[in-house]
Amino acid sequence: MIEEIPIIQRSAFQRPRAEQVAAIAGTPTGFIVDALGGDGALDYRLRPAIAGQLAFCGVALTCDTGPADNLALIHALDDVAAGDVLMVATGGYTRCAVTGDAVIGMARNGGAIGLVTDGCVRDLPGLRAVGIPAWCMGVTPNSPHRSGPGTIGFPVTIAGHPVASGDVVIADEDGVVVIPQARLDEVIARLPAIRAAEANADAAVRRGERRPSFLG
Repeated sequence: MIEEIPIIQRSAFQRPRAEQVAAIAGTPTGFIVDALGGDGALDYRLRPAIAGQLAFCGVALTCDTGPADNLALIHALDDVAAGDVLMVATGGYTRCAVTGDAVIGMARNGGAIGLVTDGCVRDLPGLRAVGIPAWCMGVTPNSPHRSGPGTIGFPVTIAGHPVASGDVVIADEDGVVVIPQARLDEVIARLPAIRAAEANADAAVRRGERRPSFLG
């Protein structure tokens, strides 16, 4: 009996303009959430595998590996472009790692600046050397299969939040936030007022004020 070759489905997508990503980069995730109307962050349980390796701002490249498998992620290495963040959906499977230092290192070599998964990762000593953030639900030495099938470029759900390839993903100490590509210009337009309001609030604290001005 001839074994069937696992099919990895790909969907084409358009990346945002470089100037849109640049306008978001370096902005606190709290400001981004405010610009989105109070939502946009992934599950609070997602944390960087390596303490101190956490911040990035890049373009989502999605793949859905399913549980206990990483064939789609390995194929996604061919799709990585400079500035991408690999968004790897496992269905929340945490009994084995979806990837380790070798695959993440190869993603970095292709230009990736981060990885986010609702599964686990492994190989922490190697990940420290690779040097790009890997946000995950946990760490385990258990290894996945490479059986497939899987998808690359299609919309996925990671830690309860929808993510599409071409969205902008930003991370800092507070967590990971996804900005839908269709709302990028809206978010960028709102940020100056949010930055000004935050600066005024900081100044009020320094002046010794004891209640927010909006209380009247």
